[in-house]
Amino acid sequence: MATLVFGMNLSLDGYVDHEKFAPGPQLFRHWIEYERSLAGSVYGRRMYEIMRYWDDDRADWSAEEQEFAAEWRRQPKWVASRTLKSVGPNATLIEGDIGSAIRDLKARLAGEIAVAGPDLAGSLTDLGMIDEYRLYFHPVVLGHGMPFFAGPRPPLRLVASDLVGEETVRLTYVPA
Repeated sequence: MATLVFGMNLSLDGYVDHEKFAPGPQLFRHWIEYERSLAGSVYGRRMYEIMRYWDDDRADWSAEEQEFAAEWRRQPKWVASRTLKSVGPNATLIEGDIGSAIRDLKARLAGEIAVAGPDLAGSLTDLGMIDEYRLYFHPVVLGHGMPFFAGPRPPLRLVASDLVGEETVRLTYVPA
C-alpha cells in the first residue's frame, strides 16, 4: 500500500510561493532524488499547470534542471481538476470523486505518492488521507500568499526534524 505525502518549500510564516525563493544546490539535489524515488504524484490544477514548465526542454537549463525535468516527466501523474479537459504526457485526469481515486491509487501502488498543491492537500486532509506532512522551511518571511495549510491545520505529531541543504529545515509530521 502506498503512502500519501504532502511536502513543499515554504516561508517561515507558512506561505508557499515558487517565485519568491528557490532551493539552493543541495536542496535542489534532494528534490531530484525525491522525484526519482516516487511511485507518482497527485496534483491540483494550479500546481500541475506550474509544474508543466518541466515538460519542455529549455536551452538555458543546467544539468541539474535537465535531470529534474527527466525525473518529473518519467513519473506517473494524476491531476484532480473540475475544469481541465486534458492533461499532458504521463498524466491522468481525475474528474470524479477524488477520495475514491486516491484510495484506489494507494491500494494499487507501493512507495510514496506525493501530493502537490495546498488546495488539493486540504481536500485530502479533510478526507483523512494524507499519511505524512513534510514542511521545508526557508529563512524567508513573505507576509502573504498561499498558505501551506489551505484550511485549518489538522492535529499533527512531529516525527522528525532535519537540515536539508544549506539553510532549509524539514519538519516531518504524521496525523495525531
